[in-house]
Amino acid sequence: MRLANVMAALAFVFWGLTPLYYQFLAQPAMDELLALRIIASVPLCALVALILTRVKPRLSAILADRRSLLFSVTGAVIINASSYIFIWAVVNHQTSDASLGYFISPLLFAVIGLIMTRDRLSSGMVVSLLLGLGGVLFLTLDYGHIPYVALGLAVLFISYSWCKKSISYEWPTALLVEALAMLPIALGYMVYKSQTVGSEAFSHGFAELALYVGAAPVTLLPLLFYSLAVRRAKMTTIGVMQYIEPSLQFLIATYVLGESFSNVKMISFGMIWLGLVFIIAEQMIRRYPALSALNLSSYESSGAHLGLPTVAMMREQSAMVKH
Repeated sequence: MRLANVMAALAFVFWGLTPLYYQFLAQPAMDELLALRIIASVPLCALVALILTRVKPRLSAILADRRSLLFSVTGAVIINASSYIFIWAVVNHQTSDASLGYFISPLLFAVIGLIMTRDRLSSGMVVSLLLGLGGVLFLTLDYGHIPYVALGLAVLFISYSWCKKSISYEWPTALLVEALAMLPIALGYMVYKSQTVGSEAFSHGFAELALYVGAAPVTLLPLLFYSLAVRRAKMTTIGVMQYIEPSLQFLIATYVLGESFSNVKMISFGMIWLGLVFIIAEQMIRRYPALSALNLSSYESSGAHLGLPTVAMMREQSAMVKH
């Protein structure tokens, strides 16, 4: 469990730092960037699967598990759509909007869990959801439209996590299947575009092409960590750790990339961050029950020293009144 938590934290740290890489691509052809990333991911995923499992993935075993195959293909479509939106947002100086999406997704995790399992929400989660909803609505009213980038990324990430939970393949094999599922489309598209209008990635020199292809390991590394973590770590833990990613992206967008941060965004983000404080505090109290008694014990010791009424004294007085 601890290893899974570490892997989840590393995944979100690497995802949070990815905007720094895409800044080296001023105005990339988004379609080619996605296609070349998929193509380059296949040999990398195959190598990782071979090294970690020490056996070649068997096609017959992959095809036999139709449920895992279906969720792997679905997950591949979802994660590539998410990557396209995220890279577009970074290149078009909307990294803070993208980070907002990853702030929202843990709240949507809770809503979906409530609908599917009919669990009762804790007090901290209710407050967090209300603050998160308020932050999104406030931002929506200022924009004059729904923040499509943020909500799109949030929904796609939740959908991808759900798919990963439903896959029975070993996680290196699952990543390889995801890459292979999109390979024919990516190859076919690159061949078609090269033969018709020409490829931009291949026409600007080796350095530019290397940046396009380099998006594969940049994307694959956090996926490796996340695939290992998502099956073993608790979803509540992953939900809290997920805030590492948008926090880093927000800091990079504001202090490194120089994106504007208006008062409206400050209020919206502030409400969401405040909701996060409630969730973390509640989980800390649940995990470490001694924290809930910390203030009480402190009051008892300091109250007795200062001559203030302690809880024990108040209980005795209450008992005397009843009698």
